[in-house]
Amino acid sequence: MRVVGGARGDQITLELNKLEDRNGACRAYLVFGNGSGESFDDFVLDLIVFDRDQVIAKHLAVDAAPLRADKTIVKMFDIVGIGCEQIGRVLLNDITRCESVGGARTDCIDKVAPSSRAAAELVK
Repeated sequence: MRVVGGARGDQITLELNKLEDRNGACRAYLVFGNGSGESFDDFVLDLIVFDRDQVIAKHLAVDAAPLRADKTIVKMFDIVGIGCEQIGRVLLNDITRCESVGGARTDCIDKVAPSSRAAAELVK
């Protein structure tokens, strides 16, 4: 099965695909391509949102689980209190919880390859 972004080996691609203003919040669409060959029952992203002046505007925890093996999925979440046009960059600061069938993992941040199609960049 082919996953988004040409994920290789044990890589998990993470694409900020779209930002959309909705009801006073900015809805973010994330596309995950899990090419790791293993499923994750726990996968929590620690995200820092920077405004256009590169000042920290928000700190978010986003639960992206479950991530099934060799599968592409889309996860959405709202960033309240900031308009999409104000977002300059999103930093994947860490993966605070990551667990596969084998138990808790500490190397998940290393597996993630971020990219963006939105006006704001996604980096780690």
